[in-house]
This record gives sequence, C-alpha cells and structure tokens, in this order.
Amino acid sequence: MNLTDHIKKRLPLILVIAVAAGAYGIWRGAQDQGPGPGFMQGNGRIEATEIDIATKLPGRVDQILVNEGDFVKAGQVLAIMNLDSLQAQLDEARARQRQAGHAVAAAQAQVALRESDVAAQQAVVKQRESDLFAARQRLNRSRSLAQRGAASQQELDDDQARLHSAEAGLAAAKAQVVSAQAGVSAAKADLVGAESAVAAAAATVARIEADLKDSSLKAPRDGRIQLRVAQPGEVLGAGGRVLNMLDLADVSMTFFMPEAAAGRLAMGSEVRIILDAAPAYVIPAEVSFVASQAQFTPKTVETASERQKLMFRVKARLPVELLLKNLEQVKTGLPGVAWVRTDPAQPWPESLAVRLPGVQLPE
Repeated sequence: MNLTDHIKKRLPLILVIAVAAGAYGIWRGAQDQGPGPGFMQGNGRIEATEIDIATKLPGRVDQILVNEGDFVKAGQVLAIMNLDSLQAQLDEARARQRQAGHAVAAAQAQVALRESDVAAQQAVVKQRESDLFAARQRLNRSRSLAQRGAASQQELDDDQARLHSAEAGLAAAKAQVVSAQAGVSAAKADLVGAESAVAAAAATVARIEADLKDSSLKAPRDGRIQLRVAQPGEVLGAGGRVLNMLDLADVSMTFFMPEAAAGRLAMGSEVRIILDAAPAYVIPAEVSFVASQAQFTPKTVETASERQKLMFRVKARLPVELLLKNLEQVKTGLPGVAWVRTDPAQPWPESLAVRLPGVQLPE
C-alpha cells in the first residue's frame, strides 16, 4: 500500500477529527467567559405582578371599558356588571327603610299616648286621695257628734261606708297607674323594635349599595391590561375573572443559582440584567427574594459534587423609579441573563456597568 492509498483510507477519520476540532473551537469561542471569578449568571425572564380583575357577585358582564394593552390608573373603572337586579333590590330595601321609619313614628306616638295615660291616672289617684281624706274627716266628725248624741247611728254608718268607698277608689286608681305604666313600657319596647328595624333596613341598603359599587370593577393600582378574559354579555359566577392586568411598578426577573452562590446572596444585593433582545443595555436590579429550599434536587445528595447541583430560585426586582419613567418600554416575558456578584469586594467590570442610553429600557 503506497502513501496515497494510506491517506485515502484514513481520510474519513481525519475529516471527523477536523470537524470536531473546528466545532470545539467555535464552541470555545462562543462561550461567554464572563467577568471572571466572583460573578455568576443565571437565565430568566422578565415578569410583572399579575392582578385578576374579578366579579364579587355572580352576574352578567354589561360593559368592558378597556382593551388589551391599555394603561390604566388606580381607581379607574374597567368594567361594569349588569345592575338591574341589584337596583331593584336597592329600591325594595329603601322602601322597607321608609316603612320602618313610619313604624318608629307610630311607636313614638304610642309611647307619648301611654305616658299621657299614666299622667291622667296619677291625677285620678290625687283626686281619690282627696276623697279619702274628706271621707275620713267626715267620719271623725260624725263619731264626735254621735258620742254627744247630736248625730244618728245611720249618719255614722253612712260616713263609714263613704270612707271604705274612698279607700277602694284610691286603690283602683293606683292600680290604673300601674297598668298605664306597663303600657308605657310596652310602647317603649315596640319603639326599640321599630328603631332596630330601621337600623336593619339601613344596613341592608348600605350592603346593596356596596354591592352596586363593587359591580363597577376598578383598577386597584396603576398598570397595563394584559388580557380580556370575558366579553360583554357573558354570565359569570362569583369571583369570575373579567380582566388580567400587570403592575408595571413591580417588575422582576426570576432565575436560578447554585447553592454556593445563593448562600452568599443577601436581600438587596446588586444584580445586572442583560436582555437577549438588547444585549447592549445593562439594567440594574437588586435581589428581593431567595428561596429557602432548593427548587429541584437530584435523587441523592450524599456527595459534595451532587450538592453542587442544588438550585435555588432568586428574584431580582427592577428599581421602581426606573420603571415609572419607562412604562411604555416595559415588556414581560423577555428572556435574558442575570449576573450576581458573589464576592462583594469585587467591583463590577466595565462589561456589566449600567448602560441605559437616554434612560430608556430596550424595545
């Protein structure tokens, strides 16, 4: 076998080696070696706090006043539920409230009437006491005259009967006073019941008015509408979702760090975010959450090498002032890389210096 034949025979192997070497070289050249020791990176996506705008009561969606992508302010009405049924309930409750108010007026009149009855019966008692006093005085005079023979026994007996009659009249008058006072107590109890009915009716009106107010679905904070879940005319149950919105003042990136790096991160640690859509920009952030438990773990962690595979979820929050200045540019779901500094003594390299041209977030 000559040299040419030998080369031809070995050519496939040489080509494989050459391709492998070229691929390795390309792979090595494509690797981002990063800023060096003391820094680590994790992949993640931009996220914002989501808020579901939902109904408190079951009903039909009457109007939806915003579209997907609209910016809204806190307190802005976003959707309105059908109010016909609640309005009818409110009218009924207000009618009952007026009825209860009339019942209170009637009960107050009854109390006044019963109190006047007590006053009248007390006057009768005074009169009966005067009659008793007169009857007793007359009887005493009759006894004195009878002892001197100036009055007959019949007159004495008549005066004695008048005294007993006056005593009975006084006792009856006092009993009438007690009866009238019981009537006052009963009338006052009816008044308390009527006033309680007024309070209950007022509470019912307030509850229905609150339900009416809640039927106008409002934005709990500033943000952007992300999704219209329901459409006008749809009937929803209690808690039915109508809209989904994002709080653009609470934006963060969630990524994962190995145990060695996560254990060194503290709340408020600096983070640098580079989005795939705009690698020229470096966005500042700070650590706002580090998971207390590994998010995914291998089956065994007996060895040190296996423990290095423990990954912890970390969240880096973007500055609120930066977000508020660039609401139009904030987009969720954008992938990127988050760099953390595991050695606080290391300064941030120039490649990770904050770069926000025009103080604008990337498109």
